[in-house]
Amino acid sequence: MATKVLPQPEREEIRVESVLQALGEPVRLTIVRALAANPAGVCCGEIELPVTASTRAHHLRILREAGVLSTHTDGTKRISILRREDLEALYPGLITGILSAKQ
Repeated sequence: MATKVLPQPEREEIRVESVLQALGEPVRLTIVRALAANPAGVCCGEIELPVTASTRAHHLRILREAGVLSTHTDGTKRISILRREDLEALYPGLITGILSAKQ
């Protein structure tokens, strides 16, 4: 099966306001931390979260639409990857600072 990338903003379309709003929710921050620890990507269902599958999908969509992560399909799986390179290019130190903050 072919890989399909889900809709997401191009690098130049990512806005700091959207990124900060997306990162301001604890469940989404947990997702970002998990993706940062797995640069090759993570299957959406493999991240342990205290939410239902539909709520998980909602949080992943918010992060993707903000430009924080990229999601592509691999067969029936959806693999998410943190867009760290894009975010660092646009907002140097932002993701590093957020990830190093105490939980």
